[in-house]
Amino acid sequence: MGAVSAALVAGLAILVPAGAAAPRPEAAAPQGKGLDFRSCNDPTYKALECAKLRVPLDYRRPAGKKITLAVSRVKASGTPAQRQGALLVNPGGPGGSGLTFAGFIADNLPPEIAASYDVIGFDPRGVGRSTPALSCLGPNYFKPPRADYVPADADEERAWIERASSYAKACAENHSAMLPHMTTVNAARDMDRIRAALGERKTNYFGYSYGTYLGAVYGELFPKRVRRLVLDSIVDPNDVWYQANINQNYAFEARIKDFFGWVAQHDDAYHLGTSAAQVEDTYYSMRDKLEAQPAGDKVGPSELDDTFLIGGYTDAAWPILADAFSAYQGSGQTNGLVEAYDSFGAIDEAGENGYANYVAVECRDAPWPRNWVRWHLDATRGHLQAPFLTWNNTWYNAPCAFWPVPGGKPTEITGSGLPPVLLLQATKDAATPYGGAQTMHRLLDSSRLVVEDGGGNHGISLAGNECVDGHLARYLRDGTLPADRLGPDATCEPLPAPTPQGAQRTAASLGSQQHLDLVKFLRRP
Repeated sequence: MGAVSAALVAGLAILVPAGAAAPRPEAAAPQGKGLDFRSCNDPTYKALECAKLRVPLDYRRPAGKKITLAVSRVKASGTPAQRQGALLVNPGGPGGSGLTFAGFIADNLPPEIAASYDVIGFDPRGVGRSTPALSCLGPNYFKPPRADYVPADADEERAWIERASSYAKACAENHSAMLPHMTTVNAARDMDRIRAALGERKTNYFGYSYGTYLGAVYGELFPKRVRRLVLDSIVDPNDVWYQANINQNYAFEARIKDFFGWVAQHDDAYHLGTSAAQVEDTYYSMRDKLEAQPAGDKVGPSELDDTFLIGGYTDAAWPILADAFSAYQGSGQTNGLVEAYDSFGAIDEAGENGYANYVAVECRDAPWPRNWVRWHLDATRGHLQAPFLTWNNTWYNAPCAFWPVPGGKPTEITGSGLPPVLLLQATKDAATPYGGAQTMHRLLDSSRLVVEDGGGNHGISLAGNECVDGHLARYLRDGTLPADRLGPDATCEPLPAPTPQGAQRTAASLGSQQHLDLVKFLRRP
């Protein structure tokens, strides 16, 4: 990357008021009038039922303006005697839609567990079918091909800064009433309104990724209303959110190198290099060529990085990515890259809604640097060691430097008053690095940590790993947890590495496909 002038960074010193204090837990939420569930008419999840719930926009004024949450349910398949209550689920984000996620979870739970719980999904405030739904500049904001994420000079960096600023400004213009109330604390309070409307004295919760932070915040606000709590792929509650994204950059660098190494192991299939370093060089050579001529006039260097990001979330995508990579590098075929981008990297209207919610929540939840000098220096340093994601992630989060509402004080997680908690984590997870699980385990005295040792997948339960799913089933069945030990309390082997797509399909391949299906819900908007 070319040097960026001191005049640029000096001219971008932006100062705003300090973050507001985090809201305190409220008194007991009133019991709701119930939810009128009717069929969602979803072609994939036919048992899925949908309902609407009105909740306060501002919990300091509970009788004031209301917003509407979209809620879903798959009823317990067993007898009334088997029923153990509601299991609220969340796929993460922030900005992930949970409405159909309830159908996915119900379909993949062990039958004895699906017989015991009503699985409850919801679109958090601002997301999907909840209203109002956030949209700032629409999907054209992500129209490909875009400029290279890695700025070559000061002018290119300034253009990206102006782009991020324009997104923040559009969000302010479109949703001035919503933005001050787009917080994880308010999402947790919304969850408690769902609990009340269901008529449940206590709730069970199962969250992935950002959903682990949401669950931890709910447990901090309402510990006596938690019956069971499962957190899979865990956000570090002490690093929200600026530092968490920096941590991701280094973790994704390690994961993409794992992918390059796997490709090298299968050089007989892909012919991209016999070492991880050779494959990495070939990847960046491809990236340079796509800057000059985007594949299908759609996939330039930034779109390529967005596409291959899925390889950091799940090993299951590796054969798909490697096939597209090999076809382009070997014979100039672009169809594979375009198809992979359309599947994994493109952002449509729903994706822009997810992104708008992502920045709305993260920018409001916690303080962010408001002086671009800090962002520039961190990105420049980070790019030297972690070039795959650093600038990509910088621009993804950059609207927070210009956000119209100051960031608040993150909720302190103590675990006080919580029942036993199950934590699940892969040790090489990139989206939520392992350190976050270690921190959460330390903060929640009642927790037990099950790790997939050496695994890199994001989201390890209900993804084909029988060992992990056994721990999940025992906990949801009767509260059984592994014995308390120093460090992780139990260890599972990761799923086997995938095989090239032309190879014979195996049980491991089927497990990989199940994880790919899960990750479509979990990956960033």
